[in-house]
Amino acid sequence: MFTINPTTLHQTPIALAVFAALSSPIVMAKTADIESVTPEYEKMEVIIVNADFSNISLDKMPSSVTVIDAQQLEDEGAQHFEDVLNSIANFNWSGGSSRPKYFQIRGVGEQEQYQGAPNSSVGFVVDDIDLSGLGMVSSMYDMQQVEVLRGPQGTQYGANALAGLIYLKSNDPTESFEHGAKVSLGDDNLATLSGFSSGPLNDSGKLLYRVSLEQHNQNGYRDNLYLNRDDTNERDELTARAKLRWYATDDLQVDLTLLHANFDNGYDVWTLDNNRSNTLTDQPGIDTQKTTGAGIKFIYTGVQTFDFTSLTSFAQTNHHNGYDGDWANSDYWASKACTAYDADGVVNGTEPCVYDYTWDKEGDRKTLTQEFRLSSKNGGRIWADSTDWLVGVYAMNLKEDNDLYSEYNTYPDEVLQSSYDATNYAVFGQLDSHLGDDYLLSTGLRLERRDSDYSDSNKDGFAPSEDMWGGHIALSKVINADHNAYVRIARGYKAGGFNMTLPAQLSDKKEFDTEILYNYEVGLKSSWFDGEVDSTVALFYMDRQDQQVAASLQDPDSPQRFILFTENAGSSKNYGAELDAKWYLTENIEFYGSFGWLETEYGQYQYSDKYGSTIDLSGRELAHSPNVTYSAGMTYVADSGWFANVNASGKSQFYYSDSNESQSEAYTIYNARLGYETPTWSAYLWGRNLFDEQYGVRGFYFGNEPDQDWADKQYIRYGDPRQLGVTLEIQFM
Repeated sequence: MFTINPTTLHQTPIALAVFAALSSPIVMAKTADIESVTPEYEKMEVIIVNADFSNISLDKMPSSVTVIDAQQLEDEGAQHFEDVLNSIANFNWSGGSSRPKYFQIRGVGEQEQYQGAPNSSVGFVVDDIDLSGLGMVSSMYDMQQVEVLRGPQGTQYGANALAGLIYLKSNDPTESFEHGAKVSLGDDNLATLSGFSSGPLNDSGKLLYRVSLEQHNQNGYRDNLYLNRDDTNERDELTARAKLRWYATDDLQVDLTLLHANFDNGYDVWTLDNNRSNTLTDQPGIDTQKTTGAGIKFIYTGVQTFDFTSLTSFAQTNHHNGYDGDWANSDYWASKACTAYDADGVVNGTEPCVYDYTWDKEGDRKTLTQEFRLSSKNGGRIWADSTDWLVGVYAMNLKEDNDLYSEYNTYPDEVLQSSYDATNYAVFGQLDSHLGDDYLLSTGLRLERRDSDYSDSNKDGFAPSEDMWGGHIALSKVINADHNAYVRIARGYKAGGFNMTLPAQLSDKKEFDTEILYNYEVGLKSSWFDGEVDSTVALFYMDRQDQQVAASLQDPDSPQRFILFTENAGSSKNYGAELDAKWYLTENIEFYGSFGWLETEYGQYQYSDKYGSTIDLSGRELAHSPNVTYSAGMTYVADSGWFANVNASGKSQFYYSDSNESQSEAYTIYNARLGYETPTWSAYLWGRNLFDEQYGVRGFYFGNEPDQDWADKQYIRYGDPRQLGVTLEIQFM
């Protein structure tokens, strides 16, 4: 539980704003959640987990969940999900894109997707619109909260949430008018302009709206010395959201959500000498995503015994990813000496190197979902009024067309056009039984069928179908008003699939099986010292069966090319713990932090490298699975309006890939934000990565230099360096 004291953080400017609102029609409000200025602060703050069917409060949810609320997002000045993800325990991401797109929770998740049959382990949902595998369009502006649910969400979300779920919830329309604008400027030519407006559309107050818009630009921290440009890795990101809420009758609420995001980014991050600032490419890459989505929700409460919910969503995404695969230019390679061969293949001295490789993929994805749910009210409980129930049906259709083209030394290399169509159908149910003595037993079951069809220009074709099931059993106990304990067992699943464009020697790897994950968890959610300290702690053990492993082999005969496929390892075991905590030290100072401990281990798993040698990964840790993740922050707000936030986050070392032994280095990043807040405006100075830590977010180990006879070498993509800036924000009613 979370207690808010009368003079907790930010309350002085808030209180002034509320009092001013009583006498002035236009005034800034620091938050939309203030109900009055009476001692109502003494009541408990309730944080609702929107991703859960039951809209249960965070302190009662029998599962490991991190919620980053609007206040923390504001305090830290988060502009994108990338700015907050390091503060989530046992969470990681793979930096193979301009913005985070591929995530790992407790060591489970994809690291990339180069071919066209999407199959996500981590769900990604924005305002009930499914964008799994497309997480880069995640601006934090006008965001209510970020929710990360760890472990399989087999009952609620099925096949796309084997490892867990990321749920972004933006602010809803308000019954009174409020508007705001924000501008940020910083080095790297950063400029961000944002604004929102919210309120009623008619006098009755039954039709409400909210719109928000953000345009973010910066050069991207890289200088291309060959092209004499500083913007080949630029970020050009537009995000627009609109919401309508219509109280059609006393019993019917209709919510319409519209989303448009256009991220037109560069991708020029790889260098032959692991230089994190200067590149030499002659054809810099791109990484764009244009997503337009809509969701409509009907909530009908006119039946005495249950509520009815209908949720429909649609998203269309055009994504384009390309890169300069030789990481240099023709002049650079011509200055290097490569082995020369005569017509018979005999070494004949050396000659200037010729190496020019580009890779480019365009994709068009459409996702349509429909869900119907019935959930009981108090009057509809069953079994002597002891049990709440929920039942529902779900359908999703995902279509994706991909066009892949790569070129090696002016000749086409990999060329592939593909079409993928998958339809999922599911029925699900959940029972929450009150057993007496403050025990609650929650059970859930989901039955899901998936039919898919794939074809491509290389004459590969697959049409697998499969039935899957998952669910959970959780028992929670309210020990007293301050402590709630739980145990949970959950079963998750990830659909099997197929590998396209494999050479004949890998014909036995054309298909792979469904992966099953059993998660065993125990946790305690507590409030200490009259609400001054809140904590959640969870211990977990994960048993992955038929684990799906992404393998990558460099072709020894065509070293510019990689053979990519997924196969099943026998099993793996993950276990560890998570801790989230907040401490309201005084009326003006708050501390918060997280800690994650993770141990991962392959069972029996062997593969053959590009030379045919057997590599045994049995007992090795999984890729992108640091043993330790941690974060800590402090916010101070003076009664006079001065504000300060400092925070740090870090990770221990981790393997970059399951196909080699290369590892990152441990790192810690420090950020700070200082400012002054008044009832009508706020101004801040801020810095990210203050000590300019050099840290890797993606790594490869392979040969990419013909003058070195394609010898294997470690290549690293680094995260963002230090950045300083200023922000000015206004809000008014």
